[in-house]
Amino acid sequence: MHNDANIYFIYIYKQEGNDIMDSRIETYIRQIPALAEAAAGKELLWINDRECPESGQGEKTVSGEQIEDAAGRLARFAPYLAEVFPETAGRNGMIESELREIRAMRQELNQEWGVGISGRLFLKMDSHLPISGSIKARGGIYEVLKHAEDLAFEAGLLTEKEDYRKLASCEMKEFFGRYKVQVGSTGNLGLSIGIMSAKLGFQVIVHMSADAKQWKKDLLRSKGVTVMEYESDYCAAVEEGRKSSSQDPMSYFVDDENSVNLFLGYAVAGERLKSQLEEQEIQVDSRHPLFVYLPCGIGGAPGGVAYGLKEVYGDNVHCFFMEPTQACCMLVGMATGEHDRVSVRDFGISGRTDADGLAVGRPSAFVGKVIEKRLAGICTIEDRKLYELMRALMKTENIFIEPSACASFAAFLHPDEMEGYIRKKGLCDCMGQATHIAWATGGSMVPQDMAEEYLNTWKQA
Repeated sequence: MHNDANIYFIYIYKQEGNDIMDSRIETYIRQIPALAEAAAGKELLWINDRECPESGQGEKTVSGEQIEDAAGRLARFAPYLAEVFPETAGRNGMIESELREIRAMRQELNQEWGVGISGRLFLKMDSHLPISGSIKARGGIYEVLKHAEDLAFEAGLLTEKEDYRKLASCEMKEFFGRYKVQVGSTGNLGLSIGIMSAKLGFQVIVHMSADAKQWKKDLLRSKGVTVMEYESDYCAAVEEGRKSSSQDPMSYFVDDENSVNLFLGYAVAGERLKSQLEEQEIQVDSRHPLFVYLPCGIGGAPGGVAYGLKEVYGDNVHCFFMEPTQACCMLVGMATGEHDRVSVRDFGISGRTDADGLAVGRPSAFVGKVIEKRLAGICTIEDRKLYELMRALMKTENIFIEPSACASFAAFLHPDEMEGYIRKKGLCDCMGQATHIAWATGGSMVPQDMAEEYLNTWKQA
């Protein structure tokens, strides 16, 4: 099978007129079966052979103290958020989502999809996070708040001991209005950055790729955000945004590829999830393993969440990234070890997918290097199955999430490969006590007519 995939890739590559193949890429295709399968557009589950125990990680790029500092900053902003976004008041200004057990979906996957899940299955509903309705609310909003705090501190307009609700005053909005915030996005990060920045009073420009949905552009414009549209892909939109911001000394660019602050905002989720599991009396230890499945685009959100979870649970949590078959950028970056030095197109992979939140052709080097020894593996899934899983979740649990978020169930469709990983980790006797969390990354902001369109896409008569 692997050889067939390899031959197929080379044939297609040469058919398209690329007679001079990059020898480096050809070597990867020949030597790494997962890349041969990816180049052939096949679904796969790749187990990361660079993963090692937490005791062997060496010096950490991001410290536990930094994550704790980020959590403290979010706590300081909580009264402000509760005031200006009433939807957060129920959690006292904390931007957090429900952890819901989905027993009927587990039964559906076991009986109708033949996946054989043992243990309990939960949905982490970042799809329903307040303010912007996606996982990007964690990192995106955090980075904007950190930037606002830095500016206010520097100007002598705010101290840590003050009531942060003063940020809602006309004086503070006028102050922030002198500054710009810019970001490149396929949609969800743009929504988080745009909505939060505009609320504070910043001038906001979101540079959006061709993959971005029209309704996301329209929503941003309704919030007073300037949307710049590009015919090219995500990476080009980011580059244009970075270039535009660098030419303006009053502009701040949110860099999804390299931002430590974004990463920290996501990493806070580790301690948050620990509290939720404890509330439900769910144990996590060597005999009660935790498996977490995270949809992945450029890598910032899943990387930050996974890193935060590893800080809390160490070797007892097993984190997997989920990507579309046609936009598996983290897979090619991690499997080769070259990170952002390779893209999916180097392997003849189109980069085009209905999963707009995951439509990224080149991974973050920062995230890849930080997470490469902590990640259990990466799974890919065809677009068609995203819609099937979306309908299955709607049917069984009456929960709607967008197609990108449904990638969180992909690993269950590879029971043999998962069994191999479980056996390798010596967990065969523990899986009955395991907890599985599919991390739903977006969906609650999708307009009703678009949700109906999604639910009828690739639907068999």
